[in-house]
Amino acid sequence: MKKVLLATSALVASASIAAADVSLSGSAELGLIDDDTETQFHTDIDVTFTMSGETDGGLTFGASIDLDESDGDPSAAFGNTGQGGETLFISGSFGTLTMGDTDGALDRALTEAIFGGSITDENEHAGYNGNAGLDNTYDGQIARYDYSFGDVALAISAEIDDSGAGDPVIGLGVSYDVDLGGVDLGLGLGYQTVSGAGADATVPTTGVDADLIGFSVDAGFAGGFSAAASFIVGDVTVNGAAVEDPEHIGLAVGYTMDALTIGLNWGEYSDWLLREDPGESDSSGFGLVVGYDLGGGAELQFGIADNDLDEADGGEDTTVWSLGLAMSF
Repeated sequence: MKKVLLATSALVASASIAAADVSLSGSAELGLIDDDTETQFHTDIDVTFTMSGETDGGLTFGASIDLDESDGDPSAAFGNTGQGGETLFISGSFGTLTMGDTDGALDRALTEAIFGGSITDENEHAGYNGNAGLDNTYDGQIARYDYSFGDVALAISAEIDDSGAGDPVIGLGVSYDVDLGGVDLGLGLGYQTVSGAGADATVPTTGVDADLIGFSVDAGFAGGFSAAASFIVGDVTVNGAAVEDPEHIGLAVGYTMDALTIGLNWGEYSDWLLREDPGESDSSGFGLVVGYDLGGGAELQFGIADNDLDEADGGEDTTVWSLGLAMSF
């Protein structure tokens, strides 16, 4: 009797596993880098577990964890009130709810001014902004709802202060993509706000009230050319006192021909007091990256960046570069 029960249990377990989709992916890099001081060897590896399934009623659900994001504090990824590289979602005709290590609505709606890549991301220089807005003001555990119809996508997001001292970060975003006779045009508009960012915040000080509005435009042209621009402006007060309004602008162009990809981007921050390092509140930079696809998930990459930081606040100008092989699995 026990043997029959064990066999039945094994069949049920096998059926459950077969109904789900569990996959493993990863990336690795090797090469040389120069941080403006020393030339060094570079090796890096990352692994991501992805799981997905579907209910009897047709809802899809899933989760993923990026081990590279969780290796500093694994308890954050496997705990229930913080995040350490894990993302979970449920999706249906009502839209999609995503929670964890995900973008806020402003970031979701805007397109980054960046093309291509290098093993140490020289195109993410001192003037680069990934349109994160006020994401990660607290612990980075974000909830976002998405709904799309036709070429329009809507998003709303929240990030909660677990200490209870500050109000949640609330975000709204809308994007629109259209084909204009051979030109693929994308437009994005986003807004984020927070009041009384408290002791649990990662912004430089407490008592911060901030509103950010961002806009982006990107286009893909015939012949492998592409371009993107983003602009974010803010209204910030600290403990009720107004400070300089932060601004950021980013521009990028890209070109792809067969296995070759070239990307050039530039960006500038003005009075961006939301950054933790005061030396980066006024900073700019440009980056050039070149990649050659070898096929099979391997790409030769070169990148160089010039970083111009506010020396009056302790910043330092640097020129950095990297050369190596990026691998995806």
